Amino acid sequence: MTATNTTSTDTATHSTEQADNHENAAAHEHKHPSDWAYIKIALILAAITAVEVFTYFETVYNWGQLLVPSLLLMMVVKFWLVATWFMHLKFDNSIFAKMFVGGLLLAVAVYVATLTAFEFWV
Repeated sequence: MTATNTTSTDTATHSTEQADNHENAAAHEHKHPSDWAYIKIALILAAITAVEVFTYFETVYNWGQLLVPSLLLMMVVKFWLVATWFMHLKFDNSIFAKMFVGGLLLAVAVYVATLTAFEFWV
């Protein structure tokens, strides 16, 4: 008798857990971006890359101290676009976005510290 009650209770609990999991999955679903959204992001990334290349190779205007900060800014924008759209961080749990932002800040800090150590800014 006890085994039968336990089995029916386990089955009911299992069914309830499945229903809860299904509801949670439906609540966390997101509408997948269209192909056109990805094409627009790719075009924006291509434009930023073109500006980066132009900034580096352009010889008429002397960028001087603004070269590296402008390249760093464009790098951060491109990283953010790729991480949020192509890696789907925009639709995931915010902890993943925080981890990527932390890694990005750490990378920029190490790069700036290295440039400072080699007296690049002087």
